[in-house]
Amino acid sequence: MPHAGRLAVLGAGRLGEALIRGMIDAEVVRAEDVTVTAGHAERVAELERALGVRGAASNAAAVRGADLVILGVKPQTVPAVLGELRDVLEPAQLLISVAASVGTAYIEKHLNRKVPVIRAMPNTPALIRRGMTALAAGAHAGPEHLEAALRLFRPIGHTVLVDEKHMNAVTALSACGPAFIYVIIESLAEGGVKVGLPRNLATELAAQTVLGAGAMVLETGEHPAKLKDLVTTPAGCTIDGLLELEEGGIRVTLIKTIVRSTQRAKELLENG
Repeated sequence: MPHAGRLAVLGAGRLGEALIRGMIDAEVVRAEDVTVTAGHAERVAELERALGVRGAASNAAAVRGADLVILGVKPQTVPAVLGELRDVLEPAQLLISVAASVGTAYIEKHLNRKVPVIRAMPNTPALIRRGMTALAAGAHAGPEHLEAALRLFRPIGHTVLVDEKHMNAVTALSACGPAFIYVIIESLAEGGVKVGLPRNLATELAAQTVLGAGAMVLETGEHPAKLKDLVTTPAGCTIDGLLELEEGGIRVTLIKTIVRSTQRAKELLENG
């Protein structure tokens, strides 16, 4: 696979590091072609040591000479960073924003040139090349820019193209989602411990079960309710467990979790 070119990652926090690691491991980019910035010099030095990438003294310096730029700063920091990049970014470069709640129109408005902008929402399983990334193109991004973004993210997991109006919901469901699933895995494992399983075994059983169930949905294309019914035999133990889930309000709780996270994604840039 050809390398994506020179990449600048601005605000390389946990998600940025996961993306860089995943892309280097997948040989999408070479470590020596990656330049990073972060909020603290110590963080930049840490990434240089851990990943073999180069640090830059400023966001503007990192962007100069880059083919692709990933904007990974916190939403509240985006206006200040765009101010640094306003006169630096060129239309020949591609800006990919992974900042939650920040729309492409907002970014375009704060740049002096017609820079192609793509909004991306990956998640942290990209670190092990099992990420989920949604992409939406801005006004100046054409099919070739979407294809460049797809080449960058495909090797670190699954990718989908979405209408930008759905990106806050995507943020809640697939970007925040791993945290919710970890709570479910932890809870299932705790149940296993409660009934006598060693903790390590219970955690392995729970995690693999979640992984397998997700794969069944994706690979069979069946509705989750139908797959659930295949496991649920008359008067069996599964139906008793499902009754406990329903009495505990798990459906409503999970639905409200996504609704609340989506609402928060809409608020981030404005309220901080």
